[in-house]
Amino acid sequence: MKERHSFSESVEMYLKMIAELSVAGEIVPVTSLAEHLSISTVSASEMVHKLQAQGLVEHQPYKGVRLTPEGTRRANVVLRRHRLWECFLADQLDLPWENAYDYACELEHATDDAVTDALAAFLGYPETCPHGNPIPTADGQLEVLDGVCLVDMKPGEGGSILRIQGPSSEMLKYLEEKDLRPGKSVHVDSIEPFNGPIIVNLGQDQLTLGRQVADHIIVSVT
Repeated sequence: MKERHSFSESVEMYLKMIAELSVAGEIVPVTSLAEHLSISTVSASEMVHKLQAQGLVEHQPYKGVRLTPEGTRRANVVLRRHRLWECFLADQLDLPWENAYDYACELEHATDDAVTDALAAFLGYPETCPHGNPIPTADGQLEVLDGVCLVDMKPGEGGSILRIQGPSSEMLKYLEEKDLRPGKSVHVDSIEPFNGPIIVNLGQDQLTLGRQVADHIIVSVT
C-alpha cells in the first residue's frame, strides 16, 4: 500500500502541525494546537486521544502533546511533501507565499513517494521552504534549526528572522505585507506590560506586533 494512503488527511494535518510547533521534541499545549488549526480545544483534545491510541503521540494531561518516534516519522513524510511543493509553487510558479502554502496543504495528501523524490530532484534538493523551515530528507531526517521565538525575546535583543513556524495563509499574508520574512533583521525595542504587544525595529521602520503574530516568528539571536 502506498505511503500516502496509510493515514487520513485529518491525521496527517494534526501530525504535521504538532511537528511544526514542537522544537526539539518539546511538548505542544493542546490549546496552541487548536489555535493554529483554528478549531476548538475540545475537538483538538478528541483527536489527540485518537492519535495516542494509534501510538502516534504521547499526551501529558494539563501539559500537552508530543510525537512518538512513529508519529515523527509520519509527520516528516508529510512535511517533506508540503515544503517541497511550497518551493515549487513559490519559486517556479511565482505564487504568493500565502497561496503557495494553501495549495501545498492540498497537494501534500495526494503525492506519493515517487513524485516527492522527483520533485526534490527537479528543485535541486532545497534545504528549506520559502518560510525558512527545514525540509526533511528522503530518509526522514529533519535538521533542528536553533532559534528563539520572538514572543520570548527581551527588549534590547535582536537578530535575523530564521523561519515562520506553524503559519496560516492569513498570517503569511500579514507577514508579507509587513515584510517580515526569513533573513530580515529584527530588534525588540520594548514590550508593553500585562501581556501587551511587542514593539520591534526593522531597520527603517518600527512595528507593533501582537503576541499571536510574534508567536509564529523564530529569530536567530545575535
